[in-house]
Amino acid sequence: MKYLVTGGAGFIGAALCNTLVRAGHVVRVIDDLSSGEPARLDQAVHLTRGDVADVPKLWSLLQGIDCVYHLAARVSVPESVLYPLDYNATNVGGTVALMQAMRDAGVRRVVLGSSGAVYGEQLVQPLKEDSIPNPSSPYAVSKLAAEYYLHTIGALWGMETVALRIFNAYGPGQQARVSHPPVIPAIVRQALTGGSIIVHGNGKQMRDFVYIDDVVNALVSAASAPHVSRLTINVGSGVACSINDLVASISRVLGKELVPLHVTADSGGVSRMCAELSRAHERLGYETRVTLEQGLRQYIHTQLIATHTPA
Repeated sequence: MKYLVTGGAGFIGAALCNTLVRAGHVVRVIDDLSSGEPARLDQAVHLTRGDVADVPKLWSLLQGIDCVYHLAARVSVPESVLYPLDYNATNVGGTVALMQAMRDAGVRRVVLGSSGAVYGEQLVQPLKEDSIPNPSSPYAVSKLAAEYYLHTIGALWGMETVALRIFNAYGPGQQARVSHPPVIPAIVRQALTGGSIIVHGNGKQMRDFVYIDDVVNALVSAASAPHVSRLTINVGSGVACSINDLVASISRVLGKELVPLHVTADSGGVSRMCAELSRAHERLGYETRVTLEQGLRQYIHTQLIATHTPA
C-alpha cells in the first residue's frame, strides 16, 4: 500500500513511517520540520518539506495514496495557552486543508492522531469515547475541533475517517524539548544530568503512559480495519500512574535515588487520565504489550547510549 504521513518526521510519525517501510509499503511524508527531525526516518521514506495547509502540495503528494495518517500538529499544552491562534491554524486549519486535498485526489481513508487531552477533567474513570469532552486548553480544543471536522467532512464527501485519541505516548526517539518537554523525557534528562527532578503540582495527578510500539500497532491496524469509519478510538495502556510513581519507577530503572521537587504553585493539569480500551480491543484487535517499567528501560537505555552516560 501507499501512505502519506503528515508530520511524519515527528516522534510518533517517524516510528510509524519506519514500521511501514520495513513492512514493504511506500511511504511519503510532509513535514515543515519545525519540530520534526529527518534523521529519524528510514532512507526509504520519501520526505517533502512543506506546510500541512498547502493544498496544492498536498494534492500532488496524495496521488495514488491509499491511506493518509494525519499526525501534523502543534502539541504543547502550555505553549497553546500562549499561542492559541497558531494552534488553531495548524491543528484545525491543517486538518480542513488536508480533507479538501484528499477529496480532490480521491483518497479513501484518513487516520487522525488525536489526543486524550480532549477529555479534560472527568469524574468517571477510565475514560470512554462516549464521555462528553471537557477540554481545558487551546491544544485540547484544537484536537477536538479537528475530530469534528474530520468526521463531518468525511461523511459529506464519502471518505472513511478514524480518529485515535492517543494518551501519553513515550519511548525511544522522543526528545526533551528545551521548552515544555513531555514529562518522561524531562524527568529522565534531569536524572541523567544531575538536575533537580521538577514535578508540577503535588505529583498525585494520574496519567496513562503508552509505549510507542503499542501506539504504532494501533495506527497500523486503523488503516485497514473494517467497520471503523466515523469512529473515535482510545489508544493508551489502560493503566493510570501518578507522576510521583513515575519518578519512583525511573529511580528503580536507573538504580539511583530521585527526590522530586514539587512546584505546587504550578498546576499539574487534570487530576486523572486513564483510557478505557474496549473499543480498541474490539475494532482494532489492539493489545498493550509493553509495561511502563519495560518501556522506561528501553527509553532510558537509548538515552544512556546517546549521552554516553555509564549505566
